[in-house]
Amino acid sequence: MFIGSLVASRFLSLIAHFVVTVIIFLSKDVNVKACLPLQYTESEFSTKDTELIVGLSLTLVFLGLEFGGFLGGCSMFNGTASLLSIAAHSSAAISLSMFVLEEWDCDKFWYVFGFCSALPALIETFVLIGVLAFRADR
Repeated sequence: MFIGSLVASRFLSLIAHFVVTVIIFLSKDVNVKACLPLQYTESEFSTKDTELIVGLSLTLVFLGLEFGGFLGGCSMFNGTASLLSIAAHSSAAISLSMFVLEEWDCDKFWYVFGFCSALPALIETFVLIGVLAFRADR
């Protein structure tokens, strides 16, 4: 029963993180402008826009990696990885929603990215290596 709850919660938190990331893509001009001073040049806008696009693209790649490992069954029933993923992606969905609504500075995005996208993707990679290469948990 406990594992079934983790599976559903993990799926929903991954979907929520994905949806908020797509919403940021759709409203990124507003967020880029929030990162800049009142008087900015086109090159400054372009630099911050590129920075945000790279961060959001990496987030989508890492989410794809986690979806693949999760839906492929490699990490679906790993309790530790599931709890970490639920905590990280739920935090990311909330934090990134605040990022959009309150128009946070772009530098804060990288903290959310590091703790809520890169860290779970790294754990997922270790689980995938353990399951696929060493046949752990099978």
